[in-house]
Amino acid sequence: MSNILVLRHHLEDNPGLLGEAFSARGFNLDVVMMDATTPTPSVEGFVALVILGSKESVYDPVVEVEWFGRELDVMTRADRNGLAIFGVCFGAQALCRYAGGEVRAAATPEMGWYEIEPVNGSKIAPGPWFEYHYDRCVLPPEAELWATTPNAVQAFVVGRHLGVQFHPEIEGVQLAEWFSSGTDDARALGVDPRDLLAQTVKETPRARLRARDLVDTFIEHAGL
Repeated sequence: MSNILVLRHHLEDNPGLLGEAFSARGFNLDVVMMDATTPTPSVEGFVALVILGSKESVYDPVVEVEWFGRELDVMTRADRNGLAIFGVCFGAQALCRYAGGEVRAAATPEMGWYEIEPVNGSKIAPGPWFEYHYDRCVLPPEAELWATTPNAVQAFVVGRHLGVQFHPEIEGVQLAEWFSSGTDDARALGVDPRDLLAQTVKETPRARLRARDLVDTFIEHAGL
């Protein structure tokens, strides 16, 4: 069985629907916390690295000193050791920065279920996908855009690596856990947390199928 290292940044985060899809395809997931209080994980014995979301920004110098600088080191070692990287939201922004791109504050944050536009013949489904972000990627020249919305890059590849701005892992239970730590962000954007949670519960069965297809696309592209 091939092993995948999953970095999460908050206790309420987990690989969710992505984890289900990887497990169904015979992969074993090792989920570890990456923050200021935890040691830097090794990439030995893994075939891929999955990086989940974070409330922080990849351009925050305090966060970089506390732990994100070490996460970039993990990505460097993973790349050199032949691991394929799959970045989700913050993880996609980390991949963008690692590859030489930029991450900036988005003019229009996205929260909720959004349709996206696949481009360049990518197999990314148009969605809807769950969005929860305030920053956006400015891709480096060597990256290939795979999907977009008017507000942000939504999917891209750099070599064998894939970054997605949306959250393919999300389902009703996990979103409820996110909201248990606070709903101020949602309300500030004019989103009713109860309505969004109800929508997410309703969308979860279809989101599960899209997550499986996305994992298959990653596996095929990365040659795993």
